[in-house]
Amino acid sequence: MPHTNHEVFIMKRKNYLHHLMLVVFAVGLGLSFWYSSAWLHLCYGLALFLFGMQCIEEGLHSTAGGTLERLMTKSTATPAKGFLFGVGSTFILQSSTLVSLLTIAFLGTGMITLAGGIAIIFGTNLGATTGIWLLALAGQSVSLSPVAIPMLVFGILLGFFGGQPKAVGRILVGVALIFMGIDAIKSGFGAFGGQLDFASLNFSPTLEVLTFAGIGFLLTCVLQSSHATLILTLTALASTQITIPQAFAIAVGSNLGSSATTAIMGMISSERAGQRLALAHLIFNGVTALLTFVLWMPMTTIVDTIAELANFPPLIQLALFHTLFNVFGIAVFWRWQGNLANALTKILPDKANTKLLPDGSQAVMPRHLDPNALMSADIALRAVSQEIRHLASLSMEVMSHAVFVPSDDIYKKDESPTAPTPPFEPNVQTLYEWQIKPLYSEILDFVSKMDVDETDTRQDELTAIHLVAFTLLGMVKDAKHLQKNMAKFLAVDVKNDKKDGDINDIGQEYRYLREHLFVSLQALAKAGEVKLGSQKWVMHIDTLIRHADGLDEMRGQVFDRLRDGVLDGEQASSLMNDISYVKRIEDGWCARTSDGGRRDVLLSGTLMLSKKQTIITF
Repeated sequence: MPHTNHEVFIMKRKNYLHHLMLVVFAVGLGLSFWYSSAWLHLCYGLALFLFGMQCIEEGLHSTAGGTLERLMTKSTATPAKGFLFGVGSTFILQSSTLVSLLTIAFLGTGMITLAGGIAIIFGTNLGATTGIWLLALAGQSVSLSPVAIPMLVFGILLGFFGGQPKAVGRILVGVALIFMGIDAIKSGFGAFGGQLDFASLNFSPTLEVLTFAGIGFLLTCVLQSSHATLILTLTALASTQITIPQAFAIAVGSNLGSSATTAIMGMISSERAGQRLALAHLIFNGVTALLTFVLWMPMTTIVDTIAELANFPPLIQLALFHTLFNVFGIAVFWRWQGNLANALTKILPDKANTKLLPDGSQAVMPRHLDPNALMSADIALRAVSQEIRHLASLSMEVMSHAVFVPSDDIYKKDESPTAPTPPFEPNVQTLYEWQIKPLYSEILDFVSKMDVDETDTRQDELTAIHLVAFTLLGMVKDAKHLQKNMAKFLAVDVKNDKKDGDINDIGQEYRYLREHLFVSLQALAKAGEVKLGSQKWVMHIDTLIRHADGLDEMRGQVFDRLRDGVLDGEQASSLMNDISYVKRIEDGWCARTSDGGRRDVLLSGTLMLSKKQTIITF
């Protein structure tokens, strides 16, 4: 829908303010570097750390291919498997936010259940504790730069090759940058010396915990990485710039911050299923943080007792506390996974989809093209396939409008359509411009952002998807041409004294053609209720094809009625053209090859396209 001049002005003003804020932030940050070299060194180390994490994530995605996705689809057979997958994937990727967003994207495509996604979220929280254990065990006295430099060299060299070597090189570069970043952060904190001495501040115990939990929350939201917050915390703790209770509080706040950023991204960009999981993550971490604050004294006492018995240094105590409160949260929620999923389904119910076409004044928006899905080619491909089903359902409803049948009728059990009632106002062109074409454009835009090259095996599936979408658009365009004459000749009065079923004028001919296309659309919708590949399914599709072949008989009848004078030449010409349009529409989803066989090879056999499981075959 075109924007008004006022809307365009508002959008331009927002973009201007956004860019202005970025410029002000960049200038302010640059001035802060000029005033404090120690601050510059600290930010330099943090930048290396964050960029290293990004390199590792990209490299692991390239090397793993679809392994992570295949494992995720199998991981929800039981809650325990989902939990272990969350722990393992977060340990490998060292990013609970990434795994959470991937889980949200998978849930949005229907490949896992909400309860299975919740179990994975539990696992990501525990898996995130592995990073702080590794950092704490490395300690502050060990310099990682001597190891990082050779890794950086080899990683860059491997980057000149393609395929797997390049991905492995990306991982090596990421690990090297993380090691260098950790050393830079250490030296940056050391340069501050006594400038940041939070340990000497006098707080009441409650205010101290809440204040530093807030600091951890804000740092994680800004840095978009709980690992980065915790490495800063470990460094400050090792240099005695913060106390152990303050470090504990920051850890709790960072945990809550990681779920908050995931929840915001999930709630904004996902459909209902993803929004439920994002909210589940926020509830889980929020309740865990609240319970930790309530039981602060017992939990810190347990850590102090274990540390005293095992002679743990402060860094290990922080890692132990971080693990303890996450395990505590999982223990509290574990029995209530199903109840939480049911409650979230009630809080965020599915949107009613009885009628897919909105008012003609607004464009249809994609339902499944979650930007998070672009993080994985397999998830993105699944999302596109589901959006093609959405496009197919919309296309069927537009085609029902072409013959003036209410779109709800094609999903009913009744075999006959609602009787045509005037006025017959053509609207397919409008629906195409506002409903079909914008959605098709969104699909193309999404596919263009997918990371799939010509050598990828998924390229064939993308080609098939493009073919389906293009075919659907062609079918709607044919329906648009059909509607003009359908509106004209349905308006012709049918004389009352004519026998039922006696087709002897142009109005009756178009009624028959209308009913023929309606039966095809209804049969296509019903195909979704039949088990794919079953004998009943094969019989249903064969029946649909035989029905489509019935148009050849109608062509012959048109010539008979022309010879008998029932139809004149202009009427016969219009009817023949419109029969061809219906034939092309029906050939879009079911057709025969030259040898009489059926052509239905798309997406490993047949593509299911409708609200349930409608089959479109080629």
